Amino acid sequence: MKLKLAVLLLVFSLILGACGGASAPAQAPAAPEEPAAAEESAAEEAVAEEAAPAEEPAAEAVVTEEAAAEEAAPAGEVVEITLWHMEQPPHRVERIQTLIDEFNAANPGIVVKQEPQSWGEIYAKAPAAVAAGNAPELLFAIPDFTPILKDLGQVQPLDDFVAEMDAKHNFYDAAVAPYSYDGAIWAVPLYNMAHSLWYRKSVFEEAGLEPPTTWDEWLAAAEALTTDEQFGIGLPANKQLYTDQTVYDLMINAGADEIYNSDGTLRFDNPETTAAYDFYKQLYQFSPPDSPSWTWGEAEACFANRSCAMILQFTVITTYDTQAEGDPEDLGVIAIPAMAGVENPGTIAYANGVMLLTDDPAKQEAAKQFIAFILEPENYGRFLNMEPGLFLPVTEAGSTAESFWSDPMVVKYKSQIETMLDNSTRGRLFGFTNGNTFPSIAAISGQNLLAQTMQLVLIDGQEPSAAITEGQQLMEQAIE
Repeated sequence: MKLKLAVLLLVFSLILGACGGASAPAQAPAAPEEPAAAEESAAEEAVAEEAAPAEEPAAEAVVTEEAAAEEAAPAGEVVEITLWHMEQPPHRVERIQTLIDEFNAANPGIVVKQEPQSWGEIYAKAPAAVAAGNAPELLFAIPDFTPILKDLGQVQPLDDFVAEMDAKHNFYDAAVAPYSYDGAIWAVPLYNMAHSLWYRKSVFEEAGLEPPTTWDEWLAAAEALTTDEQFGIGLPANKQLYTDQTVYDLMINAGADEIYNSDGTLRFDNPETTAAYDFYKQLYQFSPPDSPSWTWGEAEACFANRSCAMILQFTVITTYDTQAEGDPEDLGVIAIPAMAGVENPGTIAYANGVMLLTDDPAKQEAAKQFIAFILEPENYGRFLNMEPGLFLPVTEAGSTAESFWSDPMVVKYKSQIETMLDNSTRGRLFGFTNGNTFPSIAAISGQNLLAQTMQLVLIDGQEPSAAITEGQQLMEQAIE
C-alpha cells in the first residue's frame, strides 16, 4: 500500500505540474499557470438578488475562540500558524496577506503567515512535510486531495468546528459532503468553483442562434459557428485535469455522474457514459486542431481572442475584462446543455476547503480562530474576491454579503456571477455524489483516467464503448 501511495503521489506531481499557480481544482482541482481562473482550486442554493446588510465585526464574533486559545497557550506566548495554499498569482497572495495582517493586528497573541505553494508540487511536498514533522498548521485542499493526507494520520477531524460555523453562517450541504466520511469532517469548506458554458451574445445573434439547452441544439450551434475565422467550441483532449473536468461535465448531463455503485464497485462502463463520450467526440470536430494540448489558459485565450465561440470554463471574467472587449452586456453564460431525457443536469464543481494538520491544542484554537475570521461575512467577500468572478461562496451568509457583491468587478458582471452561482447549486464531483464519498477516487483523478479514456477515443480512434470498457479496467487497477 505504501508503494502504491508513493507511486500515486509521483503521478499527481507530474500531472499537476502544468497547474502552476492555479486552483484546481481546482483541481483544482478543482485544476494550472491558469489565467486569472483557478480553473485552474459545490454550493447548494441560489444567490439572493440583493446584498444583505453588513454583519457585526469579526473580532466580536470570535471572542469565545480567543478565550479558548488563551487558555490553551501559556500567558504571553505567541502562537504561530503557517498557512499553505496554492493561490500563487500575486494579486491573490496580496489579498490573503491583507486579511492576515488584519487578523494578526486584532489578535496579538497569534501570528499567521502564508507560504504559497504550487499545485504541481503539493501532492508530493505535503506528504513529505507530514513525514518530516514540519507540515503547516493549515493547508488548502480539494476533495480528492484530502484523502491522501488523511491516510497519513495528520489531518484533524473538524466536526464540532464545522457545526459551529454552520450555525453562524449556514454552509451549503454540498460543500461539506465531499469532506465528510469515515465518521468525521476533514476540512472546512472555503469556496466553490463550478463550470458553465461561456459565449458572446452578439456572435449567437449574428448567426441567428439562441443559447442551447439540449445536446442537439449545442451540436448544431457548434457547427453553425465554425467558420474560416472561428471554431464553434474549444475542448481539451490531453491527459490532464481540465480534460477530466470537461468530460465529467458531459457525463453529468448524460445521466452518468455516478462512477461508483453504492457498494464501492465501479460503474463507469455503462450506456450513459458511452453517450457522453460519443457526444464529446461529435463536439470535438469543431474544436481547434491544437486543442489536444490545451489546459485552462489556452481555452480562455481562444475565447478572449474570438477564435472560439464557446468554451466550458469556471470563469472567463477577468481574462475577458482585461484582454478582450470587457463588455458585460455581450458576455453570455448559461448552464451546460443536457441530453434529452436527463432529469438531473448539472456541472462539475469543486468545494475547496482548508485542512487542520496540527494536534497541538493552542495551535488548533488559533487556526480555528483565523478560519472563523475569514468566514465572517465582512471578511469573506473580500477573501472570495481575491479572484473576482471565480471563487463562489459556500455559505448562505456569504452569498448575500455586501463585501462580496460590492467588489467593482462583481458589480460589473453581477448577472454573470448570479448565473454562475445558480449553476453551482447543481454542481457535483466524481467520487463524491448522492451522499456517497469514495476516497479511492484520488487514484482515479490523480491519474486523470477520465481524460485518458477520452484520449483513447479522440487520439487513438477507438469507439467510445470499447474505450470506456478499457477505462473501467484502468480504474479497477488504480484502486486495487
